[in-house]
Amino acid sequence: MMGHRPVLVLSQNTKRESGRKVQSGNINAAKVAYPAPFSHTVLLCMLSKQVSETDIEITREEDFTRILQMEEEYIQQLCDDIIQMKPDVVITEKGISDLAQHYLMRANITAIRRVRKTDNNRIARACGARIVSRPEELREDDVGTGAGLLEIKKIGDEYFTFITECKDPKACTILLRGASKDILSEVERNLQDAMQVCRNVLLDPQLVPGGGASEMAVAHALTEKSKAMTGVEQWPYRAVAQALEVIPRTLIQNCGASTIRLLTSLRAKHTQENCETWGVNGETGTLVDMKELGIWEPLAVKLQTYKTAVETAVLLLRIDDIVSGHKKKGDDQSRQGGAPDAGQE
Repeated sequence: MMGHRPVLVLSQNTKRESGRKVQSGNINAAKVAYPAPFSHTVLLCMLSKQVSETDIEITREEDFTRILQMEEEYIQQLCDDIIQMKPDVVITEKGISDLAQHYLMRANITAIRRVRKTDNNRIARACGARIVSRPEELREDDVGTGAGLLEIKKIGDEYFTFITECKDPKACTILLRGASKDILSEVERNLQDAMQVCRNVLLDPQLVPGGGASEMAVAHALTEKSKAMTGVEQWPYRAVAQALEVIPRTLIQNCGASTIRLLTSLRAKHTQENCETWGVNGETGTLVDMKELGIWEPLAVKLQTYKTAVETAVLLLRIDDIVSGHKKKGDDQSRQGGAPDAGQE
């Protein structure tokens, strides 16, 4: 027997307010409506179940418990794939769950998580390991055996992990210390410059004497070249020679020595034979042989410096005129001050 359903009868005058349909009148009556007789309908087509765009659908309490169990089994399988390789340390760029840490710790394996990708690549090169994305794809030759010692030290308020005593390290980390951030930044810049110098020497192992010796030698050669010319052609050579002498002159000024006397002595020294390596000692302010003092500069840096200087000079010589769009303050003030006088006249 089917139950009765109450029906509310409202007035016909309706209107919409604020996006909702409301009744402008009152409820008139309420009555019980009897449903129509139930009729049976037979469908011959297959009705498909409603499909939701989810990976997991939970309909019972037991399903949730089963999902947690499957997650634990999956994590344990991943840890078993790692444990069977018998490593001492596991380093990953992502996070490690507490359950995975428990399995690894029980196997006496140290886990380091959330390592930067650049650091991870350096660690792999230093240890001779290979980075693997999936634990089930691990092989014995992927495990790095080149590291000798793993230790964690506290420096200041932070902890740092050190991997030392590597057999064939192809990457390393330089730890800089300083009393303040400014000093530390200055040390870092100086170290970066020194490393770039070493890199340039390894790429192009050609050196020239430092201390202004190479500039003075080139300046002397250009001066001798200009003496063999006449007219306007000799002046570019002399101009470049004078520009190159700025380097030894600056070194002499920084040492506090007599610029004119020492620079004249250096010119006279380079006129002699086998004295092309003589320059200025930056500490004592005297003329010494850079070969004996052991001061050298990369040839690649010198060539690039000369090329940049010549290109800049050519760029400036190509400028015919300079048009300035700014007005002088004196002209504006004079014009403003002269306007009232003209009006008074």
